Amino acid sequence: MSSFARRPGTLDFALERAAAPLLDSHFDWPQVAKVFLLSRALDQLEESKLFPEREILYQFSARGHELGQILLGCLLTNPHDGVGAYYRSRPLLLRLGLSAEDALASGMARAGGISDGRDIGVVFNLPRKENATVLPMSGGVGTQYTVTAGWARAIQYYRATLGDEAYRESIAVVMGGDGSVATNGFWSALNTATTLRLPMLFFIEDNGYSISVPSVLQTPGGNIAANLRSFESLQILEADGCDPADAARAVYEAVAIVRSGNGPTLLRLTVPRLSGHSGQDTQAYKPAELVAAERANDPLIALQRYLVPAFFSESEWQALERAAGEDVQTALEAALARPQPDSSRALQYVFSECRGEAGTFTPEPARINMLDAIRRTLQHELRINSKALVFGEDVGPKGGVHAATLGLQKEFGQDRVFDTSLSEEGIIGNAVGIALAGLRPVAEIQFRKYAEPATEQLNDCGTMRWRTANKFSAPIVVRMPGGFSKCGDPWHSVSNEVRFAHAPGWQVIMPSNAEDAAGLLRTALRSPNPSIFFEHRALLDASWARRPYPGDEFTLPLGLAKIVQEGGKLTVVTWAAMVERCLLASKQAQSSIEVMDLRTIVPWDRDAVLNSVRKTGRCLIVHEDTLTGGFGAEIAATVARECFFDLDAPVERIAVPDVPLPYSVHLLSAVLPGVDTIAARMEELLAV
Repeated sequence: MSSFARRPGTLDFALERAAAPLLDSHFDWPQVAKVFLLSRALDQLEESKLFPEREILYQFSARGHELGQILLGCLLTNPHDGVGAYYRSRPLLLRLGLSAEDALASGMARAGGISDGRDIGVVFNLPRKENATVLPMSGGVGTQYTVTAGWARAIQYYRATLGDEAYRESIAVVMGGDGSVATNGFWSALNTATTLRLPMLFFIEDNGYSISVPSVLQTPGGNIAANLRSFESLQILEADGCDPADAARAVYEAVAIVRSGNGPTLLRLTVPRLSGHSGQDTQAYKPAELVAAERANDPLIALQRYLVPAFFSESEWQALERAAGEDVQTALEAALARPQPDSSRALQYVFSECRGEAGTFTPEPARINMLDAIRRTLQHELRINSKALVFGEDVGPKGGVHAATLGLQKEFGQDRVFDTSLSEEGIIGNAVGIALAGLRPVAEIQFRKYAEPATEQLNDCGTMRWRTANKFSAPIVVRMPGGFSKCGDPWHSVSNEVRFAHAPGWQVIMPSNAEDAAGLLRTALRSPNPSIFFEHRALLDASWARRPYPGDEFTLPLGLAKIVQEGGKLTVVTWAAMVERCLLASKQAQSSIEVMDLRTIVPWDRDAVLNSVRKTGRCLIVHEDTLTGGFGAEIAATVARECFFDLDAPVERIAVPDVPLPYSVHLLSAVLPGVDTIAARMEELLAV
């Protein structure tokens, strides 16, 4: 137990309390008191009036957690500091500049709130003005850790590699409760921060409960700090988050350690949770004696005793309380006067409007495979953009399990092309934080199926622009090999691209050849939107997919399909590895068949598809994803609605039945759309 865990009633505590004025200069105590009382008045108003009256629909009180957060906010003065907060972090935001009016308007889902009515009122963000940036929060527990680690890594890159002195003492702070330390994100971020000695502070507020689950069921012994003392490169501090002197010293020392470049630090503050987990939580699961003890340990009581009469008279303190109440009432009136959000803007900000334009096409005579096209595109973008970073498992000396990054680390160094720990949540979360800090991350997930542990981070990244009302975005590129190869299997051969098409905010790119791969990847790398770049395993070295390299400035607009074969009697819509099979099948069918390679499924080229179907009167959609709910169903529904009177036959789909791709080549051939199967369906449609 460190010196920061001493309790009232001991000689050590008395000595520390007597020496407290030595550190008072680090904090503006009148400001601390003002923000504390404002935060408490906001919670009181919401709990007693706004939530019961349904003016706000979600309420997460910070009562009991305020003191440490406000002290922390006093120290986050570097313009490149970043904070990954969570749903009980409003006191920190109030200290960093969130107004009481915006706080209430956000909870009430009024126009001009933090998210303009798009997100829960306590899921905040705060773009940098003078001090720290509060990174976009997510509603999930533990998702803030890896994103903040990405911000910390970006600080390290700006400082050490780009030599930017403005980042010299910048830090990243991540806040979380005792329950969040059991999540994958916490452990992934901890591994990254300690391995790389990142300038990162883990600020853990331990109130003993995760909703109703005691911390002893989340963490062995109920104390994450005690369990982590053996971690290499991690400084550990603990303090009573209800005692001003104890908390002030611990918070100050923790921030100072990280700012001085001594690596990551974990600070555990013990605090009471004076209200339920959320507005509807009565805390009936807590013993009555515990509830009474928590109320007696209210940090507001301790703060008043600490500051009165040392800083304020009793009457001055009461005046502060009245002023806080009046400020909150004024803020409430202003928030109530705001209109409801403009419903006509509900669809705005899913994407930036930029889709890219066609760039200069200067092909070389030699044909290269898709793998080389990807590697050369990454190489050029790394050369011209010092903020571009490529990372993932095994992308360094090995060059990736598919060799797409072979030689890049040797050319650009370990700061720009680097291996990560085996955590997909960490890879994507870090990429998000790195992008928020202004760098250009290109993250590799080794196989499509391996993206599942990162689902929450992927979802949060895609919705970021929309849910922050265009204040933040994280334009990352996620390279993701998948699909069948020489055989199949349920782990490495998954495509399931519809999963990303169904996730708002993601551009989903699926090239079928080397030329398109180069142009589309370069567009993604320069796009303001996040992109999934799907690298089909069967195409990486396929002869058919080889094309001349189109040059270092060649780009392709997203959402522009390519008619790879013109025809007048049947439209075939397909993408990725099915393009070649559809072309071969059309030759077998011996008719005038138009074959269209979508190239991207988000956005997809509706106009090109509809114009073709209106010309041919027939439509066949072929894809490798499973049939039920596959992206072909979306195309079919659109064609059926928009071309109803132009169709001479039903819209048909060919896809993998609703099973994973099997390992056996014999079984794989039985389920994968084959040339013969596609040709037969073409002939059936042509005969109608």
